[in-house]
Amino acid sequence: MYQLDITLRRGQSLAARDRGGTSDPYVKFKIGGKEIFRSKIIYKNLNPVWEEKACILVDHLREPLYVKVFDYDFGLQDDFMGSAFLDLTQLELNSILYYRPMDVTLTLKDPHYPDHDLGVILLSVVLTPKEGEHKDVEFSENEVVGSYFSVKSFFWRFQTQSLRLSDVHRKSHLWRGIVSITLIEGRDLKAMDSNGLSDPYVKFRLGHQKYKSKIMPKTLNPQWREQFDFHLYEERGGIIDITAWDKDAGKRDDFIGRCQVDLSALSREQTHKLELQLEEGEGHLVLLVTLTASATVSISDLSVNSLEDQKEREEILKRYSPLRIFHNLKDVGFLQVKVIRAEGLMAADVTGKSDPFCVVELNNDRLLTHTVYKNLNPDWNKVFTFNIKDIHSVLEVTVYDEDRDRSADFLGKVAIPLLSIQNGEQKAYVLKNKQLTGPTKGVIYLEIDVIFNAVKASLRTLIPKEQKYIEEENRLSKQLLLRNFIRTKRCVMVLVNAAYYVNSCFDWDSPPRSLAAFVLFLFVVWNFELYMIPLVLLLLLTWNYFLIISGKDNRQRDTVVEDMLEDEEEEDDKDDKDSEKKGFINKIYAIQEVCISVQNILDEVASFGERIKNTFNWTVPFLSWLAIVALCMFTVILYFIPLRYIVLVWGINKFTKKLRCPYAIDNNELLDFLSRVPSDIQVVQYQELKPDPSHSPCKRKKNNLG
Repeated sequence: MYQLDITLRRGQSLAARDRGGTSDPYVKFKIGGKEIFRSKIIYKNLNPVWEEKACILVDHLREPLYVKVFDYDFGLQDDFMGSAFLDLTQLELNSILYYRPMDVTLTLKDPHYPDHDLGVILLSVVLTPKEGEHKDVEFSENEVVGSYFSVKSFFWRFQTQSLRLSDVHRKSHLWRGIVSITLIEGRDLKAMDSNGLSDPYVKFRLGHQKYKSKIMPKTLNPQWREQFDFHLYEERGGIIDITAWDKDAGKRDDFIGRCQVDLSALSREQTHKLELQLEEGEGHLVLLVTLTASATVSISDLSVNSLEDQKEREEILKRYSPLRIFHNLKDVGFLQVKVIRAEGLMAADVTGKSDPFCVVELNNDRLLTHTVYKNLNPDWNKVFTFNIKDIHSVLEVTVYDEDRDRSADFLGKVAIPLLSIQNGEQKAYVLKNKQLTGPTKGVIYLEIDVIFNAVKASLRTLIPKEQKYIEEENRLSKQLLLRNFIRTKRCVMVLVNAAYYVNSCFDWDSPPRSLAAFVLFLFVVWNFELYMIPLVLLLLLTWNYFLIISGKDNRQRDTVVEDMLEDEEEEDDKDDKDSEKKGFINKIYAIQEVCISVQNILDEVASFGERIKNTFNWTVPFLSWLAIVALCMFTVILYFIPLRYIVLVWGINKFTKKLRCPYAIDNNELLDFLSRVPSDIQVVQYQELKPDPSHSPCKRKKNNLG
């Protein structure tokens, strides 16, 4: 084998592919039809300078290096700018001690238009034989050379391993800062529909991070008021691509315009109001952009442990003590995750082994372990730390098999709500499938610690949840549609049954019950005060709490939901196998979109009812206690303060809110609270599965002894 070290220097006189007479070029390297390297994008430049290095292992020199240049178009297909071949057999073969780079100039051509001048790409290449093993010798000149060989060989192996990582693995390194973006509004956007209006939405992209805003129907001056964060990976910042689109049901969305934000031109720790003119279109977008330093996010070995250092632990506990309630309200807590090992993983390779690595996610924070090659029982022994912005977040740990030539293969996943974590306890979590509805092969051993400020966590509960940049595309599924319909029907039937029960009291179907209801009606109506409404809800919560702690709670596992999830999983498997055999409904885009909308509305209605039920059922004790505190406060306020004063304060706040905070994001505290309560589907997904006894350490030792 050979090692090919390439330095992509620059391009000269490249072809213009954009309307402004420029291009946004990037370069792909391929060998044997497989992409082995992709450069960064240089915006609006026909003479780009990359100075990027790639280290590639080559089995033989018969296959040439194929270099292709493209113009990046956000949201559209990238334009071809030319290609060239590098014959590896013509390169000078270097030894390790004489590491001489060779400058190469490649003339770009288009096979369809061979006479067109498309510019050149300048490279610097070094071809060397791959190093083997080196024996230890006595201290001499040979030892010095041998040490050099060993270091060089180690460096090569490290580079090669890094380049073998899949795209998703390679992109998730530690970030240097956070970009907080608030999309405020659009002004005088271009009309794209026949009615003289548009249904605009906006796409943002920073590197591999993406965000899509909600759609604002029938307007040229949309008010979005959405906030989200991107991670900064580059020291100098980077460029945010922004495109505006008009939503069209049943056909391709119309392009309204584009603009960019150069983060390197913005000062840190300061909020910038930007009014951006849309290029290739009409109108403006108004944004608020803030660049801040990175939160406490890190990866370390098991020996380097923040919480085991007594001084550091005390600092963390002090930082989240009750005395520091109003110090940085966004910094709710600290999470430390020890990813120790996994056992009995699924074999993803033809050799009967896997190359597993682990992805740890908390909302949009995403870190990875190294890859353990050819192993079904990998030891990672890594410690990850995160800042907690919302205590109701869910920690997701996913195991993948690294594949050199394509995207990583899924091996298993667990989702752990932060409030269900028991600090300092090493646990074996059974890996689940992608839908988190059933077990897959293997267990993963984790030790997790959560430290947080309860008051900050409670206050953060009343503001909107952080949305993920990249959500899975909605898909039409008969089982999913049926599941959401059944869930909605169950919620509606609760109200219908309650109405039947009340009506039976009026009909005197049961005289004792009707008499008791009549007496209660007279008593309540005669003595009714507004404070009794939260008081009744408070009594219901308290009653359910005492039922649970006394052991008289007769709630059973929701087997109906579990069965529906299993049916949906089977349908997903069937769809994967029979992807070509699609029904008529999937071929008609407009009908499919309407069905997806109905499917999502049913899901929202059902989830709303289930979240209310689960609040009173103490599914998440922290939230139920928070509801008790809020209801006590409302009861006292309504008891002592006349209603007109309360309405007056509420109205003054509503009318003056835009004057006091013109760019405030509208929210409903009650809905934000309920969004933190899990639905029945999420309750099933977050349930821990019981591990197989054969995976316990004691059992494993016995088996080894046997």
